[in-house]
Amino acid sequence: MARLPDQILTAIFSLQRHLLEGINETAATELAIFEQFGETEITIPALEQLQNARQRLTDPYSRLCTLLLRVAESQPTTPTAMLNLLVQTIEQAQAAVDASEASIREAKRDFDLL
Repeated sequence: MARLPDQILTAIFSLQRHLLEGINETAATELAIFEQFGETEITIPALEQLQNARQRLTDPYSRLCTLLLRVAESQPTTPTAMLNLLVQTIEQAQAAVDASEASIREAKRDFDLL
């Protein structure tokens, strides 16, 4: 593997954990709303918002895994374009985590699940 700085690897692995936790939390919140209130005119927007939030977390998780694998396979060095894409994906993933956390909090607050 072309050597990535430990700081970048640590950031990626930490971010992957946050993404997985967010995916789990959105699914759990969606299920709680559905089980308690069903699929009604009132809950459908929140359920859709949570589904979108989960997808916004799943996409960067998949990209990070794929890019990290490609970096590991690249020899002797990782192409600059791939490194730039990795950095961009890290930034987008962090933004997705932040936005999804807000969506989860809002849905929980709206349905008194806190």
